[in-house]
Amino acid sequence: MFPYPSGQLHMGHVRCYTLADVINRYRRLKGFNVMQPMGWDAFGLPAENAAIKNGIPPARWTHDNIAYMRGQMQRLGFGIDWSREFATCDPEYYHWEQWLFLKLYEKGMVYRKNATVNWDPVDQTVLANEQVVDGRGWRSDAPVERREMAQWFLKITAYAEELLTELDNMDGWPESVKSMQRNWIGRSEGVEIDFPVLNAEGAKDENDAVLTVFTTRPDTLLGATYVAVAPQHPLALAAAERNPEVAAFLEQCNQSTTAEADMATLEKAGMATDAFVEHPLTGERLPVWVANFVLMEYGSGAVMSVPGHDQRDWEFARKYDIDIVQVIAPVDDTPCDLEAEAFTAPGQLVNSGDFDGLTSAEAFAAIAQALAERSRGRRITNYRLRDWGVSRQRYWGCPIPMIHCDKCGVVPVPEQDLPVVLPTEVEFEGVRSPLVTMESFLHVACPQCGGDARRETDTFDTFMESSWYYARFTSPDANTPMVDERVNYWAPVDHYVGGIEHAILHLLYARFYYKLMRDEGLVPGDEPFNRLLMLGMVLQDGKKMSKSAGDAGDPQKLLDKYGADTVRTAMMFAAPPDQSFEWSEAGLEGALRFLKKLWSQVQEHVAGGTAPALDVAALTEAGSSLRRKAYTTLAKADDDYGRRIQFNTVVSSVMELVNAISKCEPGNDADRSAVQEALQIAVLVISPVAPHITHQLWQVLGGTDALVTSRWPAMDDTALTQASIEMVVQVNGKVRGKIEVPADADQAVILDLAKASENVHRHLQDKTVRKEIVVPNKLVNLVVS
Repeated sequence: MFPYPSGQLHMGHVRCYTLADVINRYRRLKGFNVMQPMGWDAFGLPAENAAIKNGIPPARWTHDNIAYMRGQMQRLGFGIDWSREFATCDPEYYHWEQWLFLKLYEKGMVYRKNATVNWDPVDQTVLANEQVVDGRGWRSDAPVERREMAQWFLKITAYAEELLTELDNMDGWPESVKSMQRNWIGRSEGVEIDFPVLNAEGAKDENDAVLTVFTTRPDTLLGATYVAVAPQHPLALAAAERNPEVAAFLEQCNQSTTAEADMATLEKAGMATDAFVEHPLTGERLPVWVANFVLMEYGSGAVMSVPGHDQRDWEFARKYDIDIVQVIAPVDDTPCDLEAEAFTAPGQLVNSGDFDGLTSAEAFAAIAQALAERSRGRRITNYRLRDWGVSRQRYWGCPIPMIHCDKCGVVPVPEQDLPVVLPTEVEFEGVRSPLVTMESFLHVACPQCGGDARRETDTFDTFMESSWYYARFTSPDANTPMVDERVNYWAPVDHYVGGIEHAILHLLYARFYYKLMRDEGLVPGDEPFNRLLMLGMVLQDGKKMSKSAGDAGDPQKLLDKYGADTVRTAMMFAAPPDQSFEWSEAGLEGALRFLKKLWSQVQEHVAGGTAPALDVAALTEAGSSLRRKAYTTLAKADDDYGRRIQFNTVVSSVMELVNAISKCEPGNDADRSAVQEALQIAVLVISPVAPHITHQLWQVLGGTDALVTSRWPAMDDTALTQASIEMVVQVNGKVRGKIEVPADADQAVILDLAKASENVHRHLQDKTVRKEIVVPNKLVNLVVS
């Protein structure tokens, strides 16, 4: 995942891009063509806020940061193909994003409508629900307001089912991430129910208006005692016009969060309106309440409330003294006390007229049928996923390629006039977007009537740029829509590496965008990322590492002090990639000692002269043992790099091999050749982690080409063969000795050797052996009395 050019790398960046580089270098050694590109997620609020604070145009601030961060990456030795580099603020990039938007507009996949949004009064922009934390803007910390504004949307819901079902085929993704995406998409089977709206006299509304709700529990319909609507619902707004108290309550609601995640802990509040609806089966009048926990952007902005069988509705009903009716009874020993809490489990219907005695499952079908016969309901599949609002009211983003004409309405920019280029020489007055008052940008002729018109001043949500950049890397200089034929060789991405914080939104939007591109005939396959490595966070003092973490989080200072290989090795050794960990500079000292030891061993070995060709038959036990250790390390590293993606164990295995080399005392020239081979394996295996020192050591050991062009060694299974095996001997479960036995020894021989061991023999004297247990290649246990 490409970085935001914030000014400098932090250790979280170092971890992410070192891991990707290790995969890159390992796969090259295995003979693959590997593309490791880099770009910059360059639009967004931080650049704009920095410009406002420092008086620097965002474009200049962004490109200065890119230059500095590129240098840091190069110093860290990342094997990046810099010929593919781009920033998403380059018109050559966002040109094609605008092009696709217009294609989607033609297909009806783009629309504009008024929507209730989160408005940050300090940053002066719309925020996604996920950017509202405890009712405040994630960057400004200002209380967020609810506003109704015209917004542009992409119909991601049209792909909800495919986005959900494809997860079952994505074997290279962690189950945890797939589960998060399934929950976010939120498929549910249920019934959509129409409650006729009643007028002030209690009769049906003259326009036959209905209040539509969705429920997954139609079996509880006979227990509905009220309906609740969102503060922005038309029934609530109409009630506010008639009642100042309702109007005041709605204003209060508009100052609180709209994030669904906050609803569980939000104190439930509501107010009765003077409106009523009719129960679709019983004809009973039900009061309409406005409630702060109902979100207008989810479903129809209204819910049927069954306090006997929904805990949230129960709490609300108890608070406001609303009737609680039981219509579901348990069919087993499940407790049911509606005085204490709602009974939420399925069961058997009671107090439900003709439906009494049915199970919840039976009642689902029966009540759905009854509603359909009355034209008051229908079975549907619903999704929690909402369409993607892509409008942002800030300057530093990709211009939305639409034009507003008083005569023609909203008109798309003609394709030949793309890209709509964002002006870069701007001055800010407060935090408001300069585009709003920039006459040279605003005024344009209407493409249809030729009259005076104005450009759209909203810019795209920056998730738009980060949802397709990976495809552009395949053909970064293509002057055709988005990509060219080179994408068919490279796409989809074989291995995608990034932080777990992007497990839902970025990955979901990227999957959606890839399908949009696929349906335009631009990219192969259905999914953008075959394999996904989600990283745990780098922490300091229990908090996510950032550039504000001080010297310990500043790669530049660590590079100056320790060098790139030490920083890379320490980071890879610290923890498995998917685990979060506390970063400490102490790990760098250990990594430095290890690399110095490897360096010294190679120099000392080479100083002893050139080793002859390896003669396996002439090896002493010391040489054979070292070869066995070297090839065991090679096999384990191959599995750790390729299948397990556990690079910390690669480092520890090579550390063990280096220790074994230091302890080996060659008995002849053949053993010296085994040392040469073991050093070459150690250098090559650790090279994806520490590429600089190993490049040099490879040459010292006699390599004629750069190590990066070498190949992973072939496995020699004969090296793993052991002539003898060490086994532990226990007497009554206590260790009493160790024995060396031939690798092909049978159980009788092993038992004879065990009993003959001096210390074991002493513990067997005057005892009767009752049981003999041999665990092959591990231990012998003699049970005596």
